[in-house]
Amino acid sequence: MAQVSTLQSLIGGRWLGAAAAVPLHSALNNSLIYHTHAESIDFDEAVTYARKTGVPGLMALDFQQRAARLKALALYLVERKEELYAISHLSGATRADSWVDIEGGTGTLFAYASMGSNELPSSNVLHEGPAIALGKKGGFAGTHILVPRGGLAVHINAFNFPIWGLLEKFAPSFLAAMPCIAKPATATSYLTEAVVRMMHGSGLLPEGSLQLVIGGTGDLLDRLNGQDVVTFTGSAATAAKLRSNRNLVEHAIPFNGEADSLNCAILAPDVKPDDAEFELFIKEVAREMTGKSGQKCTAIRRIIVPQNMLDAVGARLRERLAKVTVGDPSIEGVRMGALASKEQQRDVAERVAMLARGNEVLYGAADGFAPLGEGAADGCFFSPTLLMCRDALRNDAVHDVEAFGPVSTLMPYGDIDEALALAARGKGSLVSTLVTRDPKIAAHAVPVAAALHGRVHILDREAAVDSTGHGSPLPQLKHGGPGRAGGGEELGGVRAVRHYLQRAAIQGSPTMLAAVTGEYVRGAAVKESPLHPFRKHFEDLETGDSLLTHRRTVSEADITAFGGISGDFFYMHFDEIAARQSQFGKRIAHGYFVLSAAAGLFVSPGVGPVLANYGLDNLRFVKPVGIGDTIRARLTCKRKVDRNRKDVFGVGQGVVAWDVQVTNQDEELVASYDILTLVSKRE
Repeated sequence: MAQVSTLQSLIGGRWLGAAAAVPLHSALNNSLIYHTHAESIDFDEAVTYARKTGVPGLMALDFQQRAARLKALALYLVERKEELYAISHLSGATRADSWVDIEGGTGTLFAYASMGSNELPSSNVLHEGPAIALGKKGGFAGTHILVPRGGLAVHINAFNFPIWGLLEKFAPSFLAAMPCIAKPATATSYLTEAVVRMMHGSGLLPEGSLQLVIGGTGDLLDRLNGQDVVTFTGSAATAAKLRSNRNLVEHAIPFNGEADSLNCAILAPDVKPDDAEFELFIKEVAREMTGKSGQKCTAIRRIIVPQNMLDAVGARLRERLAKVTVGDPSIEGVRMGALASKEQQRDVAERVAMLARGNEVLYGAADGFAPLGEGAADGCFFSPTLLMCRDALRNDAVHDVEAFGPVSTLMPYGDIDEALALAARGKGSLVSTLVTRDPKIAAHAVPVAAALHGRVHILDREAAVDSTGHGSPLPQLKHGGPGRAGGGEELGGVRAVRHYLQRAAIQGSPTMLAAVTGEYVRGAAVKESPLHPFRKHFEDLETGDSLLTHRRTVSEADITAFGGISGDFFYMHFDEIAARQSQFGKRIAHGYFVLSAAAGLFVSPGVGPVLANYGLDNLRFVKPVGIGDTIRARLTCKRKVDRNRKDVFGVGQGVVAWDVQVTNQDEELVASYDILTLVSKRE
């Protein structure tokens, strides 16, 4: 991608900006690489475009279709990733650092595409069931639905991950049909602009679903309303300022904050220097100090170790940090790059000076710091810096001051409870790591730590073979933390999509609830026809299509035969005396026999559109079935999800969930579950 001297904003479907404004410099040698644009942005136009163009465009697709667009977009970006790596180099990032940002970002798109495909309906109404009966006669019920808010999302991001920071917020809001206005931090906005240009040029995004702001947000927040959402990643001070915006407060506009925090790693007292866990601890701390040059909101800022291990840990960390080569990442052997800007370099230096007062510097610039590369002396490099605070219970600075760079402070504790007390002094963190071999220590420490940490990473030799590490937020798990960490939540699977949706309780007859949710609700009217539901193609099935089967009386021979086939000779099925003395007072059939017998009652055995049963959900055995009881089943089409897939022959398929109710001769429910099937479409 050809570089341009002036970055542009994407507003109202067009690129804006030609006149140069704020200069942006390479982190490697301070050379001028870009300018922001001087033209002011009409935020009324941006907001109106999102509402009138973006919202309808996204709502024209359903959850499944938006998930498919995310997957296609991820593939499109992966094909062009080397262009992004080339630009990312200017930010001082190593290839490994850029991988986290670029491929971590596209990986998040893939993850949300998969989660959306697997967990969301082919509609724009997400049912949070089950429905609850609200009356004695079955005519009145209630449930919850989640629907698109009809507003827009403003995403304000930090400088350290200009691509991942954009995409991890964009993916769930896009799934939720919320158009985004993204505002990256200025220092690395050139990388965000590059990826947004790709996304815009892909043709995969409905018009208005993504806009980009280079520069300040002006009066953008003042133009939002209660249907909108604001998310922020950055400093706690900026988060507090934005959160208190008068318009956000007056209109109760949701604000999700994710702020830098003083995360910690605790070495448990059971770990000794010759244990594998000791070396794992050293590696984890050193990696978190130097990865992305320490410019991560999840980086380890406080290293909490037993008093008797303080010197051993200090020596090993000093030894490991001395092996880290700093400089231009294009030079072979360089393992740590630069900070993002001169401003960051000055800020980190000031904060290190604050932390060093009354503490020891175990490793720092005085230990031969000499970054490699032409012009490196003018770059934004900063030495890995390890401090030691021997009395952390009485030193407030180590728990309050964060140097947002390759800086961490080592501190001792007496027992595990004191270690947890030190961890809590951070007043809320995104993540903590506990390194231990002892499950009892983990069972004691983790619930305590969890009250003040958004994620707790437990590391031992068993977890190490697959561990993604202390500092890696995963799409499937929540990212965020209480207190100083901002009090917000991002990611966490489909939870993040729900954040951008509006939840509403609905009440009415089961038939009306079924109509609204697009799912069969028990008690709703069913549709029976001579044609067996399993003989209908996906397009022809409707929720509520139902079959009430013939009856079958359970015999002793059934129980005996099933025991012989399954190998299940549990006493309740075969011991007459023991069974008679139980709460049931008689021998009962295997629960899985009841399922098998029900399948025999409702399955249409001939070749047809139903291709496979791939699972059961919500299985409950409600009432025992004894010898002589007579059962029957009602099979009802509960939910259809068109995942827009085809088989190897090019024939389309959809997923159908069937509600199954098995009752006895007294019309009492004995078993209840959902069965999931693949159903073919007409050729």
